[in-house]
Order: sequence, then C-alpha cells, then structure tokens
Amino acid sequence: MDLSPAASLRSRITVALGRAARLVSRLRGGGSGGTALPGLVVEKTDPGFLARTLGQLPMGVIVVSGTNGKTTTTKMVVQLLREQGLTVLTNRSGSNFVRGVLASLLTEVDAGGRVHHDVAVLELDEAHAVRFVRLVKPRHALLLNVMRDQLDRFGEIDYTASLLHKVALTTTGSVVVNADDPRLGAASFIGDLRARVAAFGAGEALRALFVSDDDLRTGARAQEPRASGAAKEAGEEGAPVPQAPAALAPRVSLESLRGQDAVVRVDGADHDVTFTIPGIHNQLNACAALAVALEALGDRADLPGLLTTLARVQAAFGRGEVLALDGRDVQLSLVKNPAGFRMGLLTAAEAVRSGGPESVMIAINDEYADGRDMS
Repeated sequence: MDLSPAASLRSRITVALGRAARLVSRLRGGGSGGTALPGLVVEKTDPGFLARTLGQLPMGVIVVSGTNGKTTTTKMVVQLLREQGLTVLTNRSGSNFVRGVLASLLTEVDAGGRVHHDVAVLELDEAHAVRFVRLVKPRHALLLNVMRDQLDRFGEIDYTASLLHKVALTTTGSVVVNADDPRLGAASFIGDLRARVAAFGAGEALRALFVSDDDLRTGARAQEPRASGAAKEAGEEGAPVPQAPAALAPRVSLESLRGQDAVVRVDGADHDVTFTIPGIHNQLNACAALAVALEALGDRADLPGLLTTLARVQAAFGRGEVLALDGRDVQLSLVKNPAGFRMGLLTAAEAVRSGGPESVMIAINDEYADGRDMS
C-alpha cells in the first residue's frame, strides 16, 4: 500500500517526533532502553500511524500471544521466515505492549514512514493484543497457551482466554492454536472464528509431559486421547474443563523426544529433527512456530529448509539461554506458574536421563504477586 502525500507528510512528522523522543529517553537512561517514551509520543500524536505503517506490508502481520513462550517463539518464527527469503519486521526489544511495537517501528521505517518488509511478526501481551487488533487486523495469529499466570493482573484464567478469543475473531487468514490447551482447543473457542483454524500439539506418546494447569489442579490424565469426545473431569468449582473437538488434529506435532533428538510430524509425515534449543517446552514451541510459518508461507513453503532452520533455532535472551561459566554450562530458566516450573524440572531430568551430567538447580523466587513481571 502506497502512502498518499498527506499520509506521507503525517508519517514523516511522526517519525521525527518519535525518534527525537527515543534520543531523549536514551540520553536520560544512559544510552539504553528507549521503548516506552517514543511509543507514547507516537501513540498520542498520531493514532493512525500503526495501521498506516503496518498496512504497507504485503503479507500482513502475524501476532504471537499466550501466557508462556511468546518471546522465544516469536524469535523462532522470525528466523524461520527470514531463512525462507522474507524480510521480517519484529519487536526485537521484547516490549510486547502496543507502545513497544510503535517504538520498534521507529527503528524500521525510513524518514517518510515507509516500511520495506514483507511481513511483521509481533509478540503481544494478551491484553495489549486486544488493543492492537482494534487498530490492525492480523493476517495470522499464533496462540500458545492459557495458564494461571499474573492472576493479580488478569484475574481468572477464563478471562485470559476471552482476550485471546477477541484476537482470533479479528484474524483474517489463519489462527494457529494449541490443540492440547483445554481452552484454546475447545469448540467454544474456535467454533465462531472466520479464519482458517490450524493447530500444533504433542503426539499421544508425549501428552503426559505437556499437562495443562487444569490437569495439574484436577489430577486429570493428560494421556487421554485428544479426540475422545468425552468431557474431562469437573474442576474444583464443578465446571467441566472444555474439551477439544475431535476435528482439531495438529498440523504440526511433537511425536517423540529423547534428549535433543525428536520426531516432528508435519501434515501426517514424520521428520527427524535434532534440536539445538534446550528445554522440552521450547521444542513444543518450535512446532508452534513451524505451524504458523507454514500457514503464512502457503504454497511457497520449503519444508526441508524450514526443518533445517528449526533444528538451529536458539532461545531468546534470558529464556533458556545456556551460558559457559568456569567450564560448566549454566542454563537460565524463567518459570512463572506450576506448569512452567514442572517443565523446567522435566528438562533437567531429561538431560540426566539422556547421559548428560548431574544437574544442580538454584531457584530464585519472585515472592508475592505484585503485578511486576521479573522477566
């Protein structure tokens, strides 16, 4: 989409103001940061800048949201698409509010507000994703999971699911959901979507590894067949946990896993992948990234190339990073709820089971719920 002369002038002024605000912010912060103030300036002075700028992208916007895994999964999607030859715009700072996206745009557009990219892949906080889609309808959405995290901010888990449902309703191309999440994979969530619905998930042999918060709370068996058709055991409040519809078979699934060696099933065919990225949860998120990349690329997808890239993807900064310290490997693992903590423990146990060295865990607690995210 080409900008009209009036729109181009408006964008030129906005970019100049935003970049001036970023410079001031960085000078005050000692040369670092600079995401909140420039985003605020753009948001207040030119409310149409976001839609006007992202509307120029020929392949539109991919939104990545959910409780856990957004940052690393977004990084994976970006790498998958770039190695397929696309130019990709993303919010590299990890600031997943609308203002963070606006601040990222200031580093990618030229002085006239024009972007020269094929597609945008944006990580968005669940609540801010709703604000974002009021301004820009995503072409594709990747919805990872809904867990009991930040309850002091969002309230109960069903409210978080309702936020993601609003994102899915505005998506025009495809919505990729977690088939094993009892809310995102439920008929009540996907039944009224206008976009194509695709899914990722764990194979039946691994279902017991990837339990939801509801499974942990009620003691339900995660290895029950995905398409059993029967409602799961009622929760403590007596409300049944939503059941995924039988038709929601994952397009991409993690079928088996031993250490870093995995079998990934894509459209019914199995492929061997040796992951570089550590962490069982990250390997499932890699399948999510592959699923949305396939949706975005369509017939242009080079699956062998995508699988080669998938084997090389790395964790985002501070998320599962492995550091060398005094001759030993130290892995950083950020966990924010019981399901995530369980995955961290399973990852350490799997490393030992696969012949790795004994693990020592040091846990640092963020203490009480105060609305501040230590990540």
